[in-house]
This record gives sequence, C-alpha cells and structure tokens, in this order.
Amino acid sequence: MYKYVFIITLSGVLFTACHQEKPKKKTNAAKDSKGKRYELVSVVKEPLSSSIQLPAVLEAYQKVSIYPRVNGFVKTVNVDRGSAVRKGQVLITLEAPEIIEQYFAAQSKYLQAKAVFAASKDNFQRTLAVSETPGTISAHDVEVASARMEADSAIMNSELANFRALEATRSYLTVTAPFDGVITERNVHPGALVGPGTRVDGGPMLMLEQEDRLRLVVQVPEVYSAQLSASRQVSFHVNALPGKSFTGNISRQAGSLSDRYRSEAVEVDVVNNQHQLKPGMYADISIPVTGSVQAMVVPASAVVTSTEKKYVVVVREGQTRWIDVQEGNRHSDSTEVFGSLLPGEKVILHANDEIKEGIKID
Repeated sequence: MYKYVFIITLSGVLFTACHQEKPKKKTNAAKDSKGKRYELVSVVKEPLSSSIQLPAVLEAYQKVSIYPRVNGFVKTVNVDRGSAVRKGQVLITLEAPEIIEQYFAAQSKYLQAKAVFAASKDNFQRTLAVSETPGTISAHDVEVASARMEADSAIMNSELANFRALEATRSYLTVTAPFDGVITERNVHPGALVGPGTRVDGGPMLMLEQEDRLRLVVQVPEVYSAQLSASRQVSFHVNALPGKSFTGNISRQAGSLSDRYRSEAVEVDVVNNQHQLKPGMYADISIPVTGSVQAMVVPASAVVTSTEKKYVVVVREGQTRWIDVQEGNRHSDSTEVFGSLLPGEKVILHANDEIKEGIKID
C-alpha cells in the first residue's frame, strides 16, 4: 500500500468556528507611576473547544498487488484496467504442464498407497479374527500384521499430503479476486512468462482496490492527538469536487506518534457507493477538538512571544510579573495557556516586551 506523508507544522493548522461561546473579556483600566494606562483582563479557566483543519488523503479500504504463486505462461486475462470484479471471480489463468503432470503422478501414488493400506488392514483384521482360536496363529504374527498396517497407513498419509500440496499448487494456476473491487492496474498479457521470482515491468500482474469504501488518513499533530472530540464525526471536502462536503466518523487511531513527524495517524471510514471519491485524492478535513480542562484562557494579544520564550504579564500585588506559558488551542482572539496562572488573575491585554517586570500598577 502506498504511503502518503504530510509534513505538518503547527503554524499551518487553521481553526474553524468554535463550538461554544467564547469567553467574554472584562477589561479594567490601570495606570503605572508615570500615568501610562494599561487594560487588564481576567484569566478564565475553561477548555477552548474548536475545530482544526488538516490535510488528508483518501486511500482504498483494501488494496492488493496480485502476483503469481507459481511459474507459468499466461493463458487468459479476463479483466482489464477499470474492470469491476467480485470476490472469487477468475482474473487470470496460467499454463504449466509440468505442474499438471506432477499433480496426476501424486494422485496415482496416493491411490496406490491407499490400496496397499486397504490390503494390509484387511490382512490384519483377518489375522486378528483367526487368532481368537487358540493355537492357530501366534501373537507374533498378529503384531507383524499390525505393524505392517500402521506402516502402510503412514505411507498413505504421506502420499495424501503430497497430493494435496500439488492440488493446491495446481489451483494457483487460476488467479481469483480476493474481494470485491476494481482493477486499477494491468501489466500482463497472454503468452507472458510469469513467476514468483519475476516482475512484469517492475510491477504486479494486476492491482485490485476496493473503492465503494475508502479510508481517509490524516496525521494529527501531537498537541491535538489527545483532544479529539468524543463525537468522532468529521467533515471534509476535496479540491476535485468544489462545493461538495462529505462526512465520516473516526474509526481508528494509531495509538502512537510518528518518531519523525510527531503526529498520530487517524483513519476515517468513508462510504463511497456512488464512486464520487477516488483513492489518491487529497482532502481538507475538519476535526473537532475538546481542549484541555486544565487550560487557562486569555486573549491572544496578552501572550508575548520572544526569541527565548512565551509569557504573559500578570499584575500581582500591584506589580507586573512575567509568567512563562505554553499555548494550546486558539480560536478567534482567545488562546489556551498553560503555566503558573490562577483563575481570576489580571493580565495586561495588549502586552509586549517593553513592559518590564516590577512596574507598579494601580
């Protein structure tokens, strides 16, 4: 299965409409000793629910490359690119006379061993029956007949196993579809020599994909992987079908993060009975996230980003203090922050790095 990898940067993640009413800012005016005015706003403790938009790719729900199991010549090809097939339908038949001859030889050996076992079994039963009359047959003769029967039984079972193996090998000459789907690639024609060790133009004989059901695969960044909404429902659209929106439910999560991109693979099952969507299409998906219950929410303008850190300017005991924070979800002009903040504390609404620590504010 082809793998599509997206390099996702947090700065490229966009947010859609918030699913809850955003916190209302209640500002207060304050002055420092020089008469400069500042607007203060309270810190609010609540999760900031929103949606994130991420790139995704549609993949076939099942996809298989069909290679030959045995060496042989292609006799017939019953399908072509674009053919819709059903499970068990014959796709290709191969010719391999030596396999057929080996099959019939194994069948003959098995029938011969079966006849020998039947004879030795009958001989043992007769010997055992006669031995019931005292003095007719020795116990040693009964044991010899029993041993011969068991040996012939083992030989028969061995020949049967060999016969069944060649029977299975013979069945490989008929290539059938493992599931319902569409042939998306054909690289073989009648007369071609194929086998497990050969490759036709560097690819498989056929490529089969299930297209009535698709997987929408999205890489969710680490910071949002634990915040997926319990509703599990997502919406998406594809560039190839402008104006149309599709929905699906999150069906699977990888449960671990990619070491390289620090993201978690999430799959959405998509019903595609009308075959409007095709494997390989790129999509933009909107995923609801719940936010963190431990988050503090402040206006985005209250967060100062320097080359070394992010912080907010808090007014404590009448003086400014820089408090280091980490940002979480954003929506409109509000953002989640994590740091040594308490609910109800006052932060400067429009903060910048010119506001130093220790300034007295009334």
